Amino acid sequence: MDQIAFGTDGWRATLDTFTDERVRIVGQAVADHLDAAGHDGTVAVGYDARETSEGFAESLAEVFAGNGFDVILPERDSPTPVIAHAIVNRGLAGACMVTASHNPPEYNGVKFIPHDGAPALPDVTEDVVDRLAEPDLLPEAERGEIERVDLVSEHADAAREVVGRVAGTGSGSGSGGDAVDLSGLTVAYDGMHGSGRGVTDALLESAGAEVVRLRCERDVTFGGDSPEPSAEHLEALAERVTDPESDVDLGVANDGDADRIAVVTPERGVLDANLFYAACYDRLLETDSGPAVRTVSTTFLVDRIAEAHGEDVYETPVGFKWVAEAMGEHDALFGGEESGGFTLRGHVREKDGVLMALLAAATHAAEPFDERVDRLLDEHGRIAAGKVSLDCPDARKAGVLDELEDHIPESVCGSPVAKVVTLDGFKLLLENGSWLLVRPSGTEPKLRVYAEADSDEAVTELLAEGRDLVEPLI
Repeated sequence: MDQIAFGTDGWRATLDTFTDERVRIVGQAVADHLDAAGHDGTVAVGYDARETSEGFAESLAEVFAGNGFDVILPERDSPTPVIAHAIVNRGLAGACMVTASHNPPEYNGVKFIPHDGAPALPDVTEDVVDRLAEPDLLPEAERGEIERVDLVSEHADAAREVVGRVAGTGSGSGSGGDAVDLSGLTVAYDGMHGSGRGVTDALLESAGAEVVRLRCERDVTFGGDSPEPSAEHLEALAERVTDPESDVDLGVANDGDADRIAVVTPERGVLDANLFYAACYDRLLETDSGPAVRTVSTTFLVDRIAEAHGEDVYETPVGFKWVAEAMGEHDALFGGEESGGFTLRGHVREKDGVLMALLAAATHAAEPFDERVDRLLDEHGRIAAGKVSLDCPDARKAGVLDELEDHIPESVCGSPVAKVVTLDGFKLLLENGSWLLVRPSGTEPKLRVYAEADSDEAVTELLAEGRDLVEPLI
């Protein structure tokens, strides 16, 4: 059990550690947590496209059933947001999702999603960890039933409804319609061999888009790479969209479990997720109102757009669980983070790359991303962003941050430090409007250094000073 370590989003490890025995121990802990919290309804167990995921999911289902819970399993590997939506839509007690998300194929993982469909907060995961124990199953006659069900279609219906409500483009939908009509739009979809294949592309087609599919076959090795939708992993998609001779209007990709999104535009290639956030929020404010929630590492361009519309922005630590919590507290219209995770008011408070693909296409149909982004930058000022990672043992992270508190400079790159935000690490707000952030990674033995300024050159200089500030302390 000492090999089971819950991080930011559950337990994730290489397959030499992530064993069936330990997965069953996690299942028993979740069952005991649900029982102690008074939840006795049905539990869902989802799984991604990895070779071992379905077997681990079946083991978890056996443990839940052995504790008296009825269990539903999807008919095939499924996106994490499909499972999260099923919890709320079907009134389930909660769910486990077997996935290592964007990690390479030698990893797997499991996370617990509570009854509200939002990511589990630390008090919940800590309680699960405290209950880790060998499975203790009921006699056969007292066990729950395990059933295979279709969860994708109900999620697709919900996605069309919520996107249609805030960004509909169909006839008779007015300015903020109840239908998403993507007729005439050609979208290239890169499934990265993950669980979005046959789900995200089908949703886009159902709204009228013509879809060009890339890597939409299941490959348990993800083509020998990580299913991470970053620029270096999306070269083929970017080439297809940016080719001047291409008939593709927009590119979309999901990570391995399709809870995150990346978008590719004809002029910019892989669109910075900060700009994607800003563009989508701008589109939503054309037909609706409400505050935005963003993490401490996400662009201030969102704040400028919100201010222009008389809306508020709530800043959270990095991690979608904090975004989800703030969205619930403030009835936020839109929430997300610069790593590509977003969701909408009226949907489940979990990042949803499938839903966001439909919103992205509807946003592009209303005004192409490149044109909208150009307009926003002209109106609110140019922004550029970047980040670097510095190796730092987990045991040193707290010590480095403690020492950093005594080494906060009076200025960075010649601009005085106007304010220090300590919501998550140290964020230095500079008088010229740029900022530098140093925070610990919640998933890797690294410190992250982020910067935002009005040019790529300024960002490079900020990151260099950030590195010089932190490296001597590690």
